[in-house]
Amino acid sequence: MKVVVIGAGAAGLGIAWKLVRAGAEVTVLERAQVGNGATSASAGMIAAAAEIGEADTPEAAFARRGSALWPSFARELQEQSGVDIAFRSNGSLLVTMKGEEVASHPSGERHGEGGCIEVLRAEQTRAREPMLSQNISGALWAPQEASVDSQALCRALAVAFVRAGGKVLSNETAVRFERDAKRVLGVVTPFATHHADTYVLAAGAWSSRLEGLPPEAVPPVIPVKGEVIVLAPPEGLAPPATVIWGNGIYLTPRGDRLLVGATVERAGFDTSVTQQALVWLRSRSNGLMPALENWRVAAHWAGLRPGSPDGLPILGQSALENLIVASGQYRNGILFAPAIAELIARLVLEQTGGEPAFDPRRFEGIGEDGALTISETPHKA
Repeated sequence: MKVVVIGAGAAGLGIAWKLVRAGAEVTVLERAQVGNGATSASAGMIAAAAEIGEADTPEAAFARRGSALWPSFARELQEQSGVDIAFRSNGSLLVTMKGEEVASHPSGERHGEGGCIEVLRAEQTRAREPMLSQNISGALWAPQEASVDSQALCRALAVAFVRAGGKVLSNETAVRFERDAKRVLGVVTPFATHHADTYVLAAGAWSSRLEGLPPEAVPPVIPVKGEVIVLAPPEGLAPPATVIWGNGIYLTPRGDRLLVGATVERAGFDTSVTQQALVWLRSRSNGLMPALENWRVAAHWAGLRPGSPDGLPILGQSALENLIVASGQYRNGILFAPAIAELIARLVLEQTGGEPAFDPRRFEGIGEDGALTISETPHKA
């Protein structure tokens, strides 16, 4: 079987790696460089509890499946690529500030394949992370949460995929689909027309931009801009050991730096950084952890998350019988990555395993006025 995957982020490369190991002949087309989109711009959290909480929904089940797959996924990826992706199961603190509604998570509740969630009082929270503000009222401690270096993740996926026999074509933008009434016949780039048995559209925020599809097959992906800053500590200090969520932001350690994110903005495909976002992120981080006021801003970037009209992923068979969509992950692209690879590979190879709640065809008939709107929660990245 020949497969063309459009997009070399965590989703596209994860799917491609899974498929090539199953014996498929796979080519990945990437408009820029590997991982140049939302994956590299993300903070790399693997945080089902922080993102989904105690919800009992298909998305929550999918998040927990992704979280459960991550340890073996990371281990195998590092073995096959030789790249350290800095996968760390160091847990997350979900901090509540004074005056905020206290999280309703019961102590010790289990989430399927996840771990226990512990409720901490303010003094217990600060004992775990002393730099936290005196203005906190407590936290949830989720020891099973993890993080990964998202940029290293994409490098590792590309290396493992190529070593397994796959082909990555960087700077080869998929421009247009050629098709008949039922099937894609090829995908056109500035350099060639690529033919395959099955096509996987995993182009992140750009997934709706390719020409040639009938309206009912175009995934209604919405670019949602998010800005992140990176703080460097004064000499002799180090970032917290765990991911911390609170005061409308998250703090994620990455080596000797601390990532602070993220804003949420509908700004089309604009990826410029703004002073307004920088000031907001600094103010929020200082409020959560006052000592950060003395840390230096070492970097500032923006990325585009692939959102959807109803806030759910867009994963599965499109209106064309050999075109599969893997997009709409919004802020959960890293968390979902192993589960997306598993689900889409099964669809490609066995034509089974789809999730109705994520079916791309659920949007057929939605008008331009938009009967559905994406959920925009500013503190989630």
